Amino acid sequence: MTAAVIGLAALPVVYYLTEAGAAGLRSGYALQQPDPLGPAWLGAAVAVSGALACAPRLSPLAALVCGLPLTLLGLLFAAAPESAARAVGALPPMDLLAGAAHGSGTAEPPGLLPGVTGLYLVIGGLLVLSALPPSRWRPPKPAPAQVTTPRG
Repeated sequence: MTAAVIGLAALPVVYYLTEAGAAGLRSGYALQQPDPLGPAWLGAAVAVSGALACAPRLSPLAALVCGLPLTLLGLLFAAAPESAARAVGALPPMDLLAGAAHGSGTAEPPGLLPGVTGLYLVIGGLLVLSALPPSRWRPPKPAPAQVTTPRG
């Protein structure tokens, strides 16, 4: 149950970090000058996703709960971009991270740029794939007890 809560808490973090990174990269491209925040925000999104996917003591349910909505959103962008744009248009704008809402220079809804570029499909798909191996769902085996004999 804790893993599901962690996955749900990570979902908006990954969503908005990806949006901030994509907007930062777009503004750097539009202004023809490098924007160091774009790659930094995308790196943070990858770090959070990597922690969900690879943490040995965390249930794969966290990666699944975070990755499945991102994968479905990415698939929606691939199949019906207009419907996906309306769906992300209903989400609150991201004003907390520098470059997220202001850096792109457009009035596009948050999530549109990473959605149409496939970032949500890639990140979400990798999170879902990381949760699929059956070995991740088994509890870790305890370390064998070592028996020491006294020297005499």
